[in-house]
Amino acid sequence: MSDDCVFCSIVAGDIPARTVYETDSVLAFLDANPLARGHTVVIPKPHAQHVGDLDADLAGDLFGAVASLTPQIEAAVDADGANVGVNDGEAAGQEIPHVHVHVVPRFEGDGGAPIHAVAGERPVFSEDELDIVADEVGSAIDG
Repeated sequence: MSDDCVFCSIVAGDIPARTVYETDSVLAFLDANPLARGHTVVIPKPHAQHVGDLDADLAGDLFGAVASLTPQIEAAVDADGANVGVNDGEAAGQEIPHVHVHVVPRFEGDGGAPIHAVAGERPVFSEDELDIVADEVGSAIDG
């Protein structure tokens, strides 16, 4: 737990939340500033700032919950789909430094956009540049 983390305070019960799902390691609650009806935030209970800070078991618990909850949330609010996203790091728009996954129900004609709209204008890369990036990323990945 982190003393100055809003989500850790929710886990501790110091800040109220509209909890919709809870296990020993994961908590899901309605977003306090929802983008849509049923917008849910899913968090690991132990504090972790970035996705890469999660150990394999906790990552499995978190993303397993997201996979299970997403269709249930969609059904509960009669959504036509959902955007599922993680803002990982300040540059990516992470406002609360605790890993969290947004499940945002989507409805036909709601004016929302696909997840690719988050990044703004798409850059153009040549085939050579893409090959270089693939090599860089592949080399950086443990395995």
